[in-house]
Amino acid sequence: MRDAVIVSTARTPIGKAFRGAFNDTEAPALGGHVVRAAVARAGIDPGMVDDCIMGAAAQQGTQAYNLGRLCGVAGGLPDSTAGMTMDRQCSSGLMTIATAAKAIMCDEYDVPWCRTSTRTATGMCPKRCWKYRPRPTSR
Repeated sequence: MRDAVIVSTARTPIGKAFRGAFNDTEAPALGGHVVRAAVARAGIDPGMVDDCIMGAAAQQGTQAYNLGRLCGVAGGLPDSTAGMTMDRQCSSGLMTIATAAKAIMCDEYDVPWCRTSTRTATGMCPKRCWKYRPRPTSR
């Protein structure tokens, strides 16, 4: 059985909370930056990544789709790279790491990529929350 090791890490600053600097940034765009940075720090070709595994609890808004796939595409992984999203509430991030490690040890993957995403405040907050910072209107 092969050993599974973490070879690279990346994260975004805390900025999606109410009134945060990235509050209006969609989850796939923000996650794409993390994918790109982690792959670059690992010094590997993006085509080597077998799967982009994302943990996201209580998905909604731009997180409601297959966030693993969307972040992988936004992060420059090839279209042939699979993507999956897991919802294990508070342990989604740990579950993505465990799933990736198990896949490596069982010879299913060579290079999986995994991370977690916290819930975004966008779309979750009642209208009264926005009285201090109105959301931009689209025209």
